[in-house]
Amino acid sequence: MKLGIKLYSEAIEDTVTSEEAQEILKLAEGKFQEMVALALFNWGNVHMSRARKKLFLSEDASKESVLERVKEAYKWAHAEYIKAGKRYEEALKTNPDFYEGHFALAQQQFEQAKLSWYYAIGSNIDLDVWPSAEVFGLFNDAEYNMEKGTEMWEKMEEQQLKELTQPRELKGLLEKMGMDGYFKELPTEAATEQTSNMRSQINMLWGSMLSERSAVEFKLGLPTWEECLMAAVKKLKLAGVSSANVAVTIRNHCANATAQEGFSFKIDEVVQAWNEMYDAKRGMDDWRDQVIGVHYPQEYDTKMIVVVQYY
Repeated sequence: MKLGIKLYSEAIEDTVTSEEAQEILKLAEGKFQEMVALALFNWGNVHMSRARKKLFLSEDASKESVLERVKEAYKWAHAEYIKAGKRYEEALKTNPDFYEGHFALAQQQFEQAKLSWYYAIGSNIDLDVWPSAEVFGLFNDAEYNMEKGTEMWEKMEEQQLKELTQPRELKGLLEKMGMDGYFKELPTEAATEQTSNMRSQINMLWGSMLSERSAVEFKLGLPTWEECLMAAVKKLKLAGVSSANVAVTIRNHCANATAQEGFSFKIDEVVQAWNEMYDAKRGMDDWRDQVIGVHYPQEYDTKMIVVVQYY
């Protein structure tokens, strides 16, 4: 027994101290780092899901009780968004190359900004004296994380296009050690399609963020709203959104109390455009399920819309 253990220990020591093993150990370290970051990432997703808890109100509820329920729901959601953001930040500290963490953080900051904004206008707060710095700070941080995540993702894609999945010398080493089965190459066509879809979804989310910010800026009387809206339109076009859908987005911006000249549609064209927009949003939901890991509810199901409708 002792002899067997001794021989085993000597064999393992010779293996792990060899030059060839160092690359494998380095690879293993990176994989464990990714796993820890992914765990923190999913932990953040749990808080994001909790923040999206619906608010159900009875039809015979008094105005006072509704106000109290809404206030409680706002505090609950706000706290959960903060917790989610902390988990995403920890994931990025663990693995600085985790581009999904930046996209998730951008999504969290975007939703938190929307929550604060809808709560403010739903509570009939005087927007002239309302401290908007926090909301715009969240929008700024969200855009920064979109930029950072996109930059990291593009670099990773460039590297993968060169190597497909892993360096050839490392692949040869893994084959030599009988570990090549742990790594699978993605066919070139599939990789290209995946890259195209990912880029489209990134621009879709980015365009949605800019469009929402433009609406806030318009309501607050800031002259930058139009520039922000045009930036949103550019992102939506890069995402592959059709001209008809972009026109519908502009037409439904809060700056347009009435239909603007040049954006008149037949009713069937509007219906078709909205159907296409729904399909695009459903694709965005699928991407969030993959990248952010949670389902993003339809906008008109969110609790703050209830507040807006009530008043």
